[in-house]
Amino acid sequence: QMQVSKTGTSFVTTFGNVLKSDGFTGLYNGLSAGLLRQATYTTTRLGVYNVLLDQFSEPGENMSFVKKAGLGMCAGTIGAIVGNPSEISLARMSTDKTLPVSERRNYTSAFNAIRRITAEEGVLALWTGSMPTISRAIVVNAAQLATYSQAKELIMDNSSLDGIPLHFTASMISGLATTIASMPVDITKTRLQTT
Repeated sequence: QMQVSKTGTSFVTTFGNVLKSDGFTGLYNGLSAGLLRQATYTTTRLGVYNVLLDQFSEPGENMSFVKKAGLGMCAGTIGAIVGNPSEISLARMSTDKTLPVSERRNYTSAFNAIRRITAEEGVLALWTGSMPTISRAIVVNAAQLATYSQAKELIMDNSSLDGIPLHFTASMISGLATTIASMPVDITKTRLQTT
């Protein structure tokens, strides 16, 4: 997403270039921020979605896809607000080596990044790019959570799939819908947060 050169860039080429220039550990730049992101954004959005689903579900009634999407949007918004500091850390840490040496931040961990961003740029800088992050979260969660729930219901009603095959199939459908829906806002968000 951050590659600005148009010459011969593909996943395989970029993967190989990272291995050559930074070694195997270069593939894990920003790992602590990625883990923090999962602990903040993902935990919050899934927890909020389940609470909202329980709150707004009627016993014995299948909730409409539109209602599930609305609950997913709410959960995604709250998760994005909570997780934005880790998003900033992840975006900056994973692209730091693409900057000229004099402009590199050299954060040592996600917590170091958050502390330094707060000290050097102010606490509100932790929510730089929050509107694209929230926009992405709204799109992702409306697509992912609602599509997963809906696909699972439809599969259960129309087939004998159960257990892992059921969850796997619903997840595949949800993942496809989420990727298609979220890619444009994901690229925009990442580029804004790394500046």
